[in-house]
Amino acid sequence: MIHEFQNPIPVIVEGNKEGYAMYVRDGSTWENDIWCIVHCEGGIVRHYRSDQIIINKNSTFDIKKKEQ
Repeated sequence: MIHEFQNPIPVIVEGNKEGYAMYVRDGSTWENDIWCIVHCEGGIVRHYRSDQIIINKNSTFDIKKKEQ
């Protein structure tokens, strides 16, 4: 099953690269979900497992970007 987001979710991948999650595909019971991420820099589209992404900020869930 694929869930496409009406409002892309800001995420961090590969340690410090910002991007937006466009959709997520259910990985079933035994696998991680697969996320489609568009990188802010360059617009590269890549797929990541659930354990490879961090939600950057989301006001709805009171998730804030960590100050450095």
